[in-house]
Amino acid sequence: MEVEYPVPRRDESKVDIYHGTEVPDPYAWLEDPDSEETKAFVDAQNQITMPFLDNSSVREKFKERMTELYDYPKYSCPYKRGKRYYYYYNSGLQNQSVLYVQDSLNSSARVFFDPNKLSEDGTVALQSTSGMQTRQHITQVAKFSEECEYFAYGLSSSGSDWVTIKFMKVDDEKELPDILERVKFSSLAWTHDAKGIFYNRYPDEPGKADGTETTSNLNQKLYYHVIGTEQSADILVAEFPENPKWTSGATVTDDGQYVVLSISEGCKPVNRLWYCDLRQLTNGITGLLPWVKLIDNFDAKYSYVTNEDTLFTFRTNLNSPRYKLINIDLKYPDPSQWKTLIPEHEKDVLDFASCVNQKYLVVDYLHDVKDVLHLYDLSSGVFLKNLPLEIGTIAGFSGRKRDSEIFYKFTSFLTPGIIYQCDLSSDNPEPKVFREVEVKGFNVSEYQTAQVFYPSKDGTEIPMFLVHKKGVKLDGSNPVFLHGYGGFSCSLQPYYSVQYLIFVRHLGGILAIPNIRGGGEYGETWHEDGILNKKQNGFDDFQCAAEYLIKNGYTSSRNLAINGASNGGLLVAACVNQRPDLFGCAVAEVGVMDMLKFHKFTIGHAWTTDYGCSDDKEQFNYLIRYSPLHNISVPPQGVQYPAVLLLTADHDDRVVPLHSLKYIATLQHIVGKSPSQKNPLMIRIDVKSGHGAGKPTSKIIQEESDIFTFVAETLNLKWLE
Repeated sequence: MEVEYPVPRRDESKVDIYHGTEVPDPYAWLEDPDSEETKAFVDAQNQITMPFLDNSSVREKFKERMTELYDYPKYSCPYKRGKRYYYYYNSGLQNQSVLYVQDSLNSSARVFFDPNKLSEDGTVALQSTSGMQTRQHITQVAKFSEECEYFAYGLSSSGSDWVTIKFMKVDDEKELPDILERVKFSSLAWTHDAKGIFYNRYPDEPGKADGTETTSNLNQKLYYHVIGTEQSADILVAEFPENPKWTSGATVTDDGQYVVLSISEGCKPVNRLWYCDLRQLTNGITGLLPWVKLIDNFDAKYSYVTNEDTLFTFRTNLNSPRYKLINIDLKYPDPSQWKTLIPEHEKDVLDFASCVNQKYLVVDYLHDVKDVLHLYDLSSGVFLKNLPLEIGTIAGFSGRKRDSEIFYKFTSFLTPGIIYQCDLSSDNPEPKVFREVEVKGFNVSEYQTAQVFYPSKDGTEIPMFLVHKKGVKLDGSNPVFLHGYGGFSCSLQPYYSVQYLIFVRHLGGILAIPNIRGGGEYGETWHEDGILNKKQNGFDDFQCAAEYLIKNGYTSSRNLAINGASNGGLLVAACVNQRPDLFGCAVAEVGVMDMLKFHKFTIGHAWTTDYGCSDDKEQFNYLIRYSPLHNISVPPQGVQYPAVLLLTADHDDRVVPLHSLKYIATLQHIVGKSPSQKNPLMIRIDVKSGHGAGKPTSKIIQEESDIFTFVAETLNLKWLE
């Protein structure tokens, strides 16, 4: 198809110099989201993309079917606070899930907090936290005090990472006047006396802070807010003026006696660990706390699990890339005195551990990207029993040291959610189904999930999940949706996705998800093999997945669509630049495209642990080799770029929109002008949306419908009833 692309101004005089190398940046003006020129560029792009999508016969059918299949009840695991149980519930198409309360598991539930009432369009949400960009293991920034006197909750608007913390009194459900602003990437931790809460905030700065700004986030500090006081009176308890990029998170221990501070610099799974004995504060919390620096280096990651007085249990990757549990007695803090409680497994990754019913540890392992749940004795580390699971993912877990029961939510590509309950106070605890959700109108028995292993360029075996109809013909004719991530130690595990199932059912497709290096599927070694100067390994893994699918008859290059978001958007763009001949369609969502300047905007400086930084000459040399923005060229004769759709949003203050805007401008200028380029090169820029967290249901359905409409149109797919 012939597309007449906008012709934005190119500032040829804008040239940056990196270690003696000149690098043109003619679209640097697109870094200003508020300029009239940038706004005009955004409008011009949407005026090309939206009519293209509107004219598709698939779009309304996909949206209608997704609305139908998305309309199923969605539950979180119940969790006990005080004498009551709480859980999140969405009846199906509500924009935001609602928090319910019940006096017992058998009593009727009532609404405790409904974020849908905060905005007509659902763009005010209980803030969610996750990895850089994953679609699972997402938790709300919301905390009850220890005995459930108060409820603290964080609200975000239009998908921004900025949060406003508000408070409710639980018994009468009345909102308190306390409001906390300038909060981002924050922990919430109540002291057990319920007098106040630890939280993180950034300093006041001139200019806006609504999610559309690009200024760097520096000098995060930890404060203690006393209930009933103004934020201006909050007590600064930890700061790092000599290390402005450090961020921290506070945890109050199970016994309420200590506050543990985890300090990070970037996204690498390492942290410092400080603590303060709250019993030593005879006058209460009045200023900077007398922190004891238990671990004062960035050699490994340490996560608090539980403690018995001074004996602390941590999950760590210290000399154990697949993680282990260790005990540290604060009375004997020298590393020579540390004891291993549960050693590192020879293959599986110890993904999380939780202490329940005072004496047990529930430990989750990742075995070839599938969750396995075990029960251990806390005092000895002895294995007690398996908690059986199907092949899939633990998408939710609740249970604390003081609780005698646990709940966990299982999901897979074909299972939306089964919640199990297990009473650990019984002599022989056995899980039982507490709640199971079925989706009407879709017969999962007609489909199957398989896991295959294929060799990458260097011979490394890479696992990949495949979901397709039973009896699929391997004649190269099937459309494939190949989704990847490969970064920040995030694992792509099986999860239920309505849009994927519609692609398989109604567009005759196959879903393929390879677990490429850079993720956490096999621990820290797997992660480190796909970052920094080894980032190309992940790109090779992804391209080899495509070649495997073609070679084995699943598809052909013209029928192959690739997709990824955030770091996965970088993956897609880099692979398209390197192998434009290998794919028929590429959809890159909120991708990191300018690898030379990403660290200058919002929280981008934290990603240098995975990517490196162009300020360093050696790192510049490998970044410039794959940076999507800087490696666009017209392919050899007879080859064109696949159809490309970028997605970004005006309130994305994680991966700011300038990445996608500059990339599409460059792509259209260089490749779009080529006579052989017939496939469209487009971008969809949403408004009142962010990086993904807290996105209302209505926007999710519209966005996914647009993505698969683009795939269907560009791969010439017909809708199958």
